Amino acid sequence: MRVPVHYSWGFAALLFLSSAGAAQSPAAPPPALLPGAPALELPVRCRVGADCFVQNYVDTDPGPGMRDFACGRLTYDGHKGTDFRLPDLEAMRRGVAVVAAASGTVARVRDGMEDVSIRQSGGSPAGREAGNAVVVDHGNGWETQYSHLKRGSIAVRPGDRVEAGTPLAQIGLSGNTEFPHVDFGIRHHGRTLDPYTGKEAGTGEAPACAADRGAVPVPSDTLWSDDARRTLAYRPSALLGAGLAPEAPKAEVARDGGYGGGNDGRPLPAGTPTLGVWAELMGGRQGDRVTLEVAGPDGRRLLRSEGAVPRPLAVLFFGTEVKKPAPGPWTPGPYRVTVTLRHGDETVLREERRVELR
Repeated sequence: MRVPVHYSWGFAALLFLSSAGAAQSPAAPPPALLPGAPALELPVRCRVGADCFVQNYVDTDPGPGMRDFACGRLTYDGHKGTDFRLPDLEAMRRGVAVVAAASGTVARVRDGMEDVSIRQSGGSPAGREAGNAVVVDHGNGWETQYSHLKRGSIAVRPGDRVEAGTPLAQIGLSGNTEFPHVDFGIRHHGRTLDPYTGKEAGTGEAPACAADRGAVPVPSDTLWSDDARRTLAYRPSALLGAGLAPEAPKAEVARDGGYGGGNDGRPLPAGTPTLGVWAELMGGRQGDRVTLEVAGPDGRRLLRSEGAVPRPLAVLFFGTEVKKPAPGPWTPGPYRVTVTLRHGDETVLREERRVELR
């Protein structure tokens, strides 16, 4: 059986909060020559690759195309930040902290914008695309910006002194965005840099062209600290969520967190007339194949369904129904959902989720 597939591009525009008198300097020199460059710690309190994911990187392509630092496509034309995303809106509602990446002084804040997808709002007013945001001044011309923050969660004011790890706010959905995330940006004298390479955004330099080899290490001349580097290896694809549903799966319900989808899915009633299986992934490449498998409490396979990725896509939602093996209720017990993503002969990921039917 082929899996019905819904494709969409994640989108998040970062427009920096204005800074009076921000100087435009010559092109940024290599990281080793940058004076007073802060060693950046993770700007989020979540497990990258498990609870949160890097959805988009800085666009290194100087023209109308798009390319991230690893020569992959986890970016979009003109993107100037690094997007740390959550798997669904329920995770945002629970609250995930955004923290200062380095010590400094809060320079500017904006709050009060609603957490709503541009699919519903139609977009933000001009000049407010970054949504609720915080800018921290690190001295020597260095600034970091944290955008798309949750309304009412900002915990700092201009003039506050912060250290690396100081809570600033929570990940939100404000401004021009479709999914809950924080867009982290860094500037030096007004020039936007890629924290992975220390090079200016849009210069065409992408030194780690190895996206098809799976995880790519962070370059040695990165602005990230040694601790941050250990958790930020480039991964071209990831499983955002998967599980079972008491209906034919709907992408909008899964993205709201309505089906669960973490390490263990939300329990379902064994009497549900319909049982669906779903998965949402990021970083689909042309030619990739996604396989969904469901096994019942006795280990017997109830479903194996496969779908193809026709073109490079940022986010992919797969869903289909599971055929009931016999009349009556489903057998109570743990059901196993297995999601496999293959790129050619390479197995990019293979992960399981368990869901209890009661």
